[in-house]
Amino acid sequence: MPEKLVLVTGATGYIGGRLVRELLADGVNVRILVRDPDKTIGHSWADKVEVQVGDASSLSDLKSALHGVDTSYYLLHSLNAGANFEEVEHDMATSFAQAAREENVKQIVYLGGINNDIAQSKHLSSRANVGEVLRGSGVSTIELRAGMVLGSGSASFEMLRHLTHRLPIMTTPKWINNRTHPIAVRDVLWYLKGCAKLPQPVSGIYDIGGPDTLTYAQLMQEFAKASGLPKRIIISIPVLTPTLASHWIGLVTPLPRPLAKNLVQSLISEVVADPNKSIAQLIPPPPGGTLSVPAAIKLALQRVNNAQVDTRWSDAKDPNSPWNKSITDPDWAGVPTHQDEREIETDVPAANVWSRIEAIGGETGWYGADWLWTIRGLIDTIIGGAGLRRGRRDPLKLRAGESLDFWRVEAIDHGRYLRLIAEMKLPGEAWLEFEIQPASHPNKLLIKQTATFVPKGLLGHLYWYAITPFHFLVFPTMIRNIEKSARSGPAQSL
Repeated sequence: MPEKLVLVTGATGYIGGRLVRELLADGVNVRILVRDPDKTIGHSWADKVEVQVGDASSLSDLKSALHGVDTSYYLLHSLNAGANFEEVEHDMATSFAQAAREENVKQIVYLGGINNDIAQSKHLSSRANVGEVLRGSGVSTIELRAGMVLGSGSASFEMLRHLTHRLPIMTTPKWINNRTHPIAVRDVLWYLKGCAKLPQPVSGIYDIGGPDTLTYAQLMQEFAKASGLPKRIIISIPVLTPTLASHWIGLVTPLPRPLAKNLVQSLISEVVADPNKSIAQLIPPPPGGTLSVPAAIKLALQRVNNAQVDTRWSDAKDPNSPWNKSITDPDWAGVPTHQDEREIETDVPAANVWSRIEAIGGETGWYGADWLWTIRGLIDTIIGGAGLRRGRRDPLKLRAGESLDFWRVEAIDHGRYLRLIAEMKLPGEAWLEFEIQPASHPNKLLIKQTATFVPKGLLGHLYWYAITPFHFLVFPTMIRNIEKSARSGPAQSL
């Protein structure tokens, strides 16, 4: 019999990127659906999967991706899409359900959220609605419902980590005392990949959770203990709405305000697994059992501290995000642009120069005038942008599609070229490019640095002219310091 083929959607996202790795380790034949194949570069599994290029909102692309597929993983969401995320999620699920039915897919596996409380947030209601749409396809659908996922790089973990580390005293909504049922990302992956091994297609809703049920306040105290921090002082007040809470979470943590709001609203519900929907009915727990909350936190912190974060919450973005527009898109043809171009010749080895370019941002900083970058990041945070708080996934290596402070890696040709697109709040679109080229002298090379801004209306043009004086502080210093630092050798992890 031919080998079963599995499709993973959201493969460059937080869960999907790790699931692909786990499935391949089990010898599963994997196909992935991605909008941009360059986003797979840098993943350990990039050359081991079949890549189908397409859009998850396109029925024809979905049908092509699902053709010949036995089991499909639906790991798509649109929490960053803003107020209309429910409509976006419903439409995507509807298209996927239709394509799966028409292509005779045998099994759909969907990761949703625990939804057993009468009080439901829009986020959890939308996740449940997606499950209903997929089951309505007529294709056998397993809906795994998880609570908070504890793992290095997850949105829930990052919110918990930054709140606990940065706020020894905090005022919180009264529903911080609601119970939650966390699960380690390791265990989520165990159950997800177990669904590909079932002998027959299965339909049903199954809750997955770890061994511990505790309030979010208790979870923060566990995190403080695992981090070696003093016990946090938590003052519960009844007047802090999800909207207000999301504002201060947006200031303190790397999460953008829309995502923070959806996560905060989820805390209104008691997110506790129902024993009558236990996954143990279908898939046994991992050897040694699921990880406890302290063990999951310690493992996640260890990976963060050792820069071993394979995927992050910020890897996945909404299809309508600015970074999906390329500087090379024909849409920009004829549009007035502003540029700041710098270049410098050097006899420094190309490998040293590239390593310094690739290490930009995060703890390395931006090679001079970092105080200006800090101010710009603070302004961006205050107005609801990404700010500089997202940092880097890895201190030395980049891959296409991942976030980098308030930029995102749009394109990378290792050793030669890097293009970043801005995700800060701007009246237009901005890119920052670095390129290493041969110089006219045979023993030298040319470092080129280009900042491009495509303004949106008059405000965009005024913005560029207003910040031009600061460019004379930032951009010449940046390229000089890249070359200067490269003279002392390749970049090293701080």
